[in-house]
Amino acid sequence: MSTRKRTSLRVLFVDDESSIAELMRDELPRMGHLATICQSPGSAIEAAGKNVFDAAIVDLRMPGGSGWDVIDFLREHSPETACVISTGHGDRDAAIRAIRMGAYDFLPKPVSLFEISNVLDRIAEKKALQNRAIALETRLQRAEGRSDLVGSSAPMQRVQKLIDRIAPTDSAVLILGETGTGKEMVARRIHDQSDRRNEPFVAVNCGAIPENLVESELFGHRRGAFTGADSNRTGLFEVANGGTLFLDEFGELDRAMQVKLLRFLESGEIRRVGDNEPAHVDVRIVCATNRELQQMVQRGHFREDLYFRINTFEIYLPPLRERLEDIPALALHLIARHLKRDSVPETILPPETIRLLQAHSWPGNIRELGNVLEHALILSDGEVLKPSDLPRSLQKSGVEDPRPSAGQLSAAPWRPVYASSGPLKTLRQVEEEMIWDALDRNRGDKPAAARDLGIALKTLYNKLTQIGEQRNAG
Repeated sequence: MSTRKRTSLRVLFVDDESSIAELMRDELPRMGHLATICQSPGSAIEAAGKNVFDAAIVDLRMPGGSGWDVIDFLREHSPETACVISTGHGDRDAAIRAIRMGAYDFLPKPVSLFEISNVLDRIAEKKALQNRAIALETRLQRAEGRSDLVGSSAPMQRVQKLIDRIAPTDSAVLILGETGTGKEMVARRIHDQSDRRNEPFVAVNCGAIPENLVESELFGHRRGAFTGADSNRTGLFEVANGGTLFLDEFGELDRAMQVKLLRFLESGEIRRVGDNEPAHVDVRIVCATNRELQQMVQRGHFREDLYFRINTFEIYLPPLRERLEDIPALALHLIARHLKRDSVPETILPPETIRLLQAHSWPGNIRELGNVLEHALILSDGEVLKPSDLPRSLQKSGVEDPRPSAGQLSAAPWRPVYASSGPLKTLRQVEEEMIWDALDRNRGDKPAAARDLGIALKTLYNKLTQIGEQRNAG
């Protein structure tokens, strides 16, 4: 059974009796909720126009108006708000009308604190189930599969041991590694080994979201907060409440969003775009990037205080070329996943095919391996993946360099020509060559190259800018 604390709600409480209003001003926060107390329909409507509430407890008869006016406003402007009607003048007709208007519950006065706490707990449970459903739909759309970490090499054993120590905590985690090494798989492994395993795991690629929509995507917005905000939106922080939020390509966040994330890490509070009131959420943050954050801090592109906040624990995920002995097991796993089977026989990969796979440098890491195996499965005419089923570049591994010649490269305006630095290459050089190769394959089409690499177009442009800066500096 999960031991996560119950969901905190933003509650609008509307009652003209001062003694009740003052009581609830103290008791609702004691129950763990954020309370906005109003003593007239007009002030309640004004508050509902500025903030999004999860629940509203509304008295029907008040001086200067009716609680029905508040209910009508919430139905139109905030239909996801669960409305609870409380009145000492309630009768059968009022109860029927409340149900027809979509009220969550009807509580005749006098109402005890126990009844209010109970109905809010039920609303919180419903909200948590809705968020889990959204998170599950997101996971199914991404076709994630299981959070298995495949490989028994020494580097992967170190990664698994670190996960075993980190997972049971609520500490923030930073996962570093090249594109395609499986950082999201590690994040899900951390989640699945934690006591949050029965709560949502929500993954978001920060580099794939337009800059003007990042805040709304993460924190949500209320209707009318900006042009095009036609309805209230629940942000991914709220969807992940109780669970884990995985921020991939974390280094792509601009400094304004870095400030907002730092505020959450320090206070546990978020604020929807257009809201005046904050909301508390219980979310564990796991971040991942293939960028060198320390260099970004030195250049002023990344906040140093945020870097220290998220770097409580750091996991470095090795590239595939540093654990070639894991390729046979990884390949069998990826083949089974592509064929939607639990497993496949080892004979599907004969020794000569494995030798070619292990001779490749894999600049695209596991993602590239998966694409190569999918290619081979499509071409294969039997139960064995022969060397001839692999792409031509792999068939020539160790025999000749399949990359275009210098003369061919000079004809490609998107790729500079430079002298080779010898057989030993740095990680940056390997990444750079991977980018040029993708541009070559796509004849300079940057959006297509970004898709081929499995990164956001903005990330590709950033990397090309970095490459240019490094060459000019050199």
